[in-house]
Amino acid sequence: MSLNEIICKYDINQTKYSIKIKEIIKHKFGEKIPKAFVKTYGCQQNVSDSEKYKGMLSQMGFSFTDSQNDADVILFNTCAIRENAENKALGNLGWIKNIKKSKPDLFVIICGCMTEQENILEKIKAVYPFVNLVIGTHSAHKFPEFFYKAYQKIHKKIYISEKADVVPEELPIKRDSKLKAFVSVMYGCDNFCSYCIVPYVRGRERSRKPENIIEEFKCLVNSGYKDITLLGQNVNSYGKGLEEKINFPELLRRIDSIDGDYKIRFMTSHPKDATHELFDVISESRHIAHHIHLPVQCGNDRILKLMNRKYDIKTYLEKINYAKSKIPDLTLTSDIIVGFPGETYEEFKDTLELIKKVKFSSLFTFIYSPRSGTPAAKIPDPTGKPEKTKRILELLKTQEEISKNLCSEMVGKKMRVLAESLEPKGGYIMCRTDGNITVQIPNHKEIIGNFVDVMITDSRNESLIGKLI
Repeated sequence: MSLNEIICKYDINQTKYSIKIKEIIKHKFGEKIPKAFVKTYGCQQNVSDSEKYKGMLSQMGFSFTDSQNDADVILFNTCAIRENAENKALGNLGWIKNIKKSKPDLFVIICGCMTEQENILEKIKAVYPFVNLVIGTHSAHKFPEFFYKAYQKIHKKIYISEKADVVPEELPIKRDSKLKAFVSVMYGCDNFCSYCIVPYVRGRERSRKPENIIEEFKCLVNSGYKDITLLGQNVNSYGKGLEEKINFPELLRRIDSIDGDYKIRFMTSHPKDATHELFDVISESRHIAHHIHLPVQCGNDRILKLMNRKYDIKTYLEKINYAKSKIPDLTLTSDIIVGFPGETYEEFKDTLELIKKVKFSSLFTFIYSPRSGTPAAKIPDPTGKPEKTKRILELLKTQEEISKNLCSEMVGKKMRVLAESLEPKGGYIMCRTDGNITVQIPNHKEIIGNFVDVMITDSRNESLIGKLI
């Protein structure tokens, strides 16, 4: 049995609530199995959280659908990092209102980071009164209990967020893939970057015990998972608050010692905490992918100080150069925020120069989005949206050329890749390199789910084309 089918033991009271819900829906739906629609917004941590919500819903007796119209329960797991993500979630709630008119028994749940903001919570109460349950990130481990109370209308509405330093363990998980998986190693963030809402909605840093992480990881490897990503808002802070003295590089060493055919990835690293020891461990490992996502956010020291990033560009480049010296085939990706309040065009050009020096394989780029309650939201911002849009287009054009050149340099090389899926439209197999670059090869269905050797024959911007060796 693979891990995505296993229902793990956790709080016995929550299990009891799940059983009660299962009995209720059996009485209500008879032989019909009710369906749940789960929509995830935001980062990989939210994807991982949604897999836990699906695990609990599955334990309650629900199956799953990709159609909101077919659903008996709709759950939105929301993101608060950028305004656009909030707008999408709230916009989709408007569509749900129309579905609920024809299906009054439809049960609507809003959870995730967005619900931890008081202004959003008040808006949901005022504008979307048809929502049955709102549950914050700190209360996810009590989801069955709150679901039961709202479903039974013991409470007409439940708006819940417990500000507690909870480290949830052994929640039921229904994973979206049988090949790739996420494992949370820690929760929360202590960095308080001036633009970021995460510490306010996710809480302070809490690390899981290494033995629990290793047990979950072993179970995944034994179940055939090939690509496993360790998650945390800042994985390099792992170990803080634990009785055992352990840091993230040591955790990686222990996981890397597990026998099997798999790759370890991790997200996200904060540059101030990415140490030489981390790069040494990667270079000496058997299973850790030679790819690091190291968000720099900006290439100008004044803006970095305003962002409260706690490093300068000289320090960042020193770490990059050391990492490349230890791992010659290393690929790097990063996050960039364009148009931070007060950023001049000359300061933006420093970011362009930085990406030319580092040569990232790809970037996640964003126009600055003010978050209510963060220090950056109070900084005067004289630069308009048209100018910021112009800058980000210039950044994208520069990065496109860098990515294109990096990929063209890989043509003619032999690479070991993971064959992930068959793309129905193109009729080719989508693979991924150790450095997290996609490779298209002709259809060989039998190799899906396995590591194979390919010869790179061509490149297209940020992706590669190859053939099976």
